[in-house]
Amino acid sequence: MILTKSWTRADMETKQRERNSFPVRHNKFPGPPLLQERSQPAQTTMASDQKLVLDMFEHPYSKKGPPRTASKSRPIVFDDDVTTRVGGGPPAPGPLTLARSIPRGSVFSSFVREHRLAAKELCDYLMQASNVRELSLMAEGVRGHLNEKLLIYAVSFVILRKPEMRAMRLPCLVEVFPSCFVPRTTLATMEQQARQPSTTGQDAIITEYGPELSSTHLKPEHRVAYWREDYGINLHHWHWHLVYPNDMGVDRDRKGELFYYMHQQMLARYDMDRLSVGLNRVEKLANWRMPIPDGYFSKLTLDNSGQEWGSRQDGTLLQEYRRNEFMLDPFDVTDLEQHHSRLMDAIHQGHLIDCEGKLVKLTDEGVAPKRRGIVLLGDALEADSKLSLNSPFYGSLHDQGHILISAAHDPDNAHKENLGVMSDASTSMRDPVFYRWHKYIDDLFQEYKLTQPPYTMEQLSVQTVTVAGVEVESVGRKNTLTTGWNTRDFEASHGLDLNSSRPVMVRLTHLDHRPFRYNIKVENNEKVAKDVTVRIFMAPKLNERGVRMNFMEQRLLWAEMDRFKHTLKPGTNMVSRESTASSITNPNDFTFRDLSNLPVPDNPEAPENDLFNFCGCGWPQHMLLPRGKQEGMDFQLLVMVTDWKLDEVAQPAGRRSCANAASFCGVLDSLYPDARPMGFPFDRRPMPMLNGQSLDRAEDLTRLSNVAMQEIQIVFTNALLTQQEHLFTV
Repeated sequence: MILTKSWTRADMETKQRERNSFPVRHNKFPGPPLLQERSQPAQTTMASDQKLVLDMFEHPYSKKGPPRTASKSRPIVFDDDVTTRVGGGPPAPGPLTLARSIPRGSVFSSFVREHRLAAKELCDYLMQASNVRELSLMAEGVRGHLNEKLLIYAVSFVILRKPEMRAMRLPCLVEVFPSCFVPRTTLATMEQQARQPSTTGQDAIITEYGPELSSTHLKPEHRVAYWREDYGINLHHWHWHLVYPNDMGVDRDRKGELFYYMHQQMLARYDMDRLSVGLNRVEKLANWRMPIPDGYFSKLTLDNSGQEWGSRQDGTLLQEYRRNEFMLDPFDVTDLEQHHSRLMDAIHQGHLIDCEGKLVKLTDEGVAPKRRGIVLLGDALEADSKLSLNSPFYGSLHDQGHILISAAHDPDNAHKENLGVMSDASTSMRDPVFYRWHKYIDDLFQEYKLTQPPYTMEQLSVQTVTVAGVEVESVGRKNTLTTGWNTRDFEASHGLDLNSSRPVMVRLTHLDHRPFRYNIKVENNEKVAKDVTVRIFMAPKLNERGVRMNFMEQRLLWAEMDRFKHTLKPGTNMVSRESTASSITNPNDFTFRDLSNLPVPDNPEAPENDLFNFCGCGWPQHMLLPRGKQEGMDFQLLVMVTDWKLDEVAQPAGRRSCANAASFCGVLDSLYPDARPMGFPFDRRPMPMLNGQSLDRAEDLTRLSNVAMQEIQIVFTNALLTQQEHLFTV
């Protein structure tokens, strides 16, 4: 569906006022975003620095930045001394040999080690910037020589990691690279409209895209295209791999475990939506010597030139990778099978072999969180060549699979076709095979998890706490949640040069839900206050056959909804928690317009200014709930309260940054904020007996006083959720 509408300035101002007057998750700051007079020089500097950041992301395919910035850039001479500063200006870039080896307008893939090394070379140069202004000059100086997506990746990496730049916000990638989210036909319509002269004083035009997206429903897999091609889900995946990169000299706490957990949770949520539309749960890509049944045609373009991503026909066979554009040695299914065999041996023998031939035990019991077997296995499987205990031996199974699949349509580049979307973290989740590949990856992790002992009563229970009941409430209704469609506007003309003096907008249709609240009744039987962790999960009640699931079948379908610390006073406590406060979600996707108008607080580092302590990683808030069914779909909500003393992690001193969505993204300046294994208590097989009875289903956990369950329904309206509906209080 492509509709075009012209906007007047009054329309846009009205729209902006509406977006700032009701509690949609992507716009947390109150009131109209008007710039105010600022007397403090620090605020003025911060506002101008934010403008420089936006300039760096504007029109990435142009070889020159905005005139104001480009005019101050020095002509770049690439030399061998990366530390040289000319005339007191920014350091010279050195040769940047690897960075310049990736052509402009081509694929940049963080799944290719040579590309990661090119990114590290560029990031090492840009990390020498002492402030945003210097970073801007350095980036603009090399802009015309480097791959567009590589440069944006490197600039984003530096801004997130330089402490003096943490207050800066990155604009939404949809506006930077619209062609990664919007098909070529929609872009062509936008360009055509942009060329038409305005004869009625119209200040902007808007083109709509969705919800049927890039396919019809002739194939069953297309029923979940709305989920796979959701802009927020793909943004999350790109941000996650930016925050947890490979081969970039970044050793984030429990990275290997979070790689496992975040992707496992994505699969659980994908399966819930598959069940919502009558599909079976996703099957792993188990036999790599059989053709891949489902093809994929993204209809996306790489850049302004109209180059398309490679497409895969139905029934494509994986073949030996013999393309030479990435300087990769040829590899094929045999290499993947060899690495698979070695990892399976490690799992069942209970140890990995490091580069010195020493055996390193794999266990999650009795070791520090960072040395757990799941962390080491994740590091070996993804794999960072510095973090993996033995990358030459165990390979890089995850990344090589992405590349082999993305080249399956043209493995030797005989047809000079670009790689497919599986090669890019911002587009790979659009392809149905992504989930089959990651189901296989998760199966390896689950193979390990099932070697671990079940949790004990001491690990599961809190004797002095009773969860007496739980309910959800939305728009005055209890235990019934509502989903439907909503829209989000992005200004594509920030990313693509459409030769228009008017803003050119794209309106994306996406799944959404009415906000809701958890109400949890908890009894603290101690005489003093007690700190606890509240863990909330949700899973479908029935499988695809309409049959109730036992614990082991349902175990991988439990999706974490929220996790937070709470202090219980003695006696009865009513714990209320808004859905918008979820520990897995990203509440904001800032557009250029948002950031241009965002008021700067007096102290952006203060904890209460969470808008400025945010780095973009996190599951999209609008995708917190699965779609459900029009007749209603049954789900189970499980609440578990655990002892904070056992959950707490001693954190290093200093302020925290990027703490939103900590469940999926961790905290940038800290250790992962939960000592328990990720996915607890569903990451292992259950104990056979609980309180003298067999533990067959998840609801049997309610025999523990600190666990409660509630059955709820999710109703899909198949209608647009209007702004008025969001105004209702929960």
